[in-house]
Amino acid sequence: MGKRVVIIGLGLIGGSLALSIKREHQNCEIIGFDLDEKARQLALSLQVIDRETVDYKKEVPTANLIIIATPVQSAVSILDELRQLHLQENCIVTDVGSTKKTIVEKGMELQKMGVHFIGGHPMAGSHKSGVTASNGRLFENAFYIVTPTPGTPSSKVIQLQNWLRGTGARFIELSPNDHDRFVGMVSHLPHIIASSLVHQTGKMGQEFPIVSQLAAGGFRDITRIASSSPSMWRDILLNNKEPLLEMLSDWEYAMKNVREMLNQGDGEAIYSFFAEAKALRDQLPIGKKGAMMPFNDLYVDVPDHPGVISDVTGILASEKISITNIQIIEAREDIMGVLRLSFRSKEDLLLAKKILNDHMYETYDTP
Repeated sequence: MGKRVVIIGLGLIGGSLALSIKREHQNCEIIGFDLDEKARQLALSLQVIDRETVDYKKEVPTANLIIIATPVQSAVSILDELRQLHLQENCIVTDVGSTKKTIVEKGMELQKMGVHFIGGHPMAGSHKSGVTASNGRLFENAFYIVTPTPGTPSSKVIQLQNWLRGTGARFIELSPNDHDRFVGMVSHLPHIIASSLVHQTGKMGQEFPIVSQLAAGGFRDITRIASSSPSMWRDILLNNKEPLLEMLSDWEYAMKNVREMLNQGDGEAIYSFFAEAKALRDQLPIGKKGAMMPFNDLYVDVPDHPGVISDVTGILASEKISITNIQIIEAREDIMGVLRLSFRSKEDLLLAKKILNDHMYETYDTP
């Protein structure tokens, strides 16, 4: 009898994990569950899963691997339900949540049943969502953090990584507390700041409508992360409360220092503030996947000519390069326009750049 995997939650992450497991472990059966009937049916028709179920409680008792691919709050509730069931001894249960402390504490209760819970966080995503966006190569070269507890046998951590080796991800072990601190700094805090900037700009825009028009360019770009799911970010903040409160205090102190520089008109200190930030930012890795989803954007200068957009998209389509988003940034009569094309991966971006350059289009991307 082959191995059985149950995936609870058939969104982008759950679907992509299913495809990566199917590719690497062809003798296992993947059963998928989602509250959304349409998502289950799509996952089945797209061959993301082998079989759907309307009641995962009937399937998990014979599963070798259970992946909870839902938001953290839902995952906690699911773990409560799993504790009431008779799971296979040595079964591995994992999740994909963006915070770990709360869910690992809940998952540790399964240890008493001979079941091994290992927290997980695949740090990759897409501009698209839902099971139709599933991609078996979504996690290639991305960090995949696992958060085993001291009581977790190392053999089980290795076994989980073997289950997930088809992801092509780079596995890192962190404690749940360290995970929440580190990811809080490089992902959660920036989302709060971006959303706060949008709120502040919106408030000014109510009084001065021109502000909203001015924000359509660079400001909209630097605050793109504020467009993420509100319910997801509510759960993330509530489940990472303590680290974020500490970081927000540090942020308030940093802004107080900037205010003081301005009050004193201290040009040297202001220069140092930006120079040090530039130096630190320039040292960050380029073109690698991190805690926040990178934006693989290519900018294309286009002449004011009918059919130019269809020409660009047609060139890329002929090479089977998929564009995930397209935006006209500038298109006025007698002025060279700019298209912003978004791609699924850096590899697609670089290939598109070469092909468009071969067709005499001027392109550029910003690191």
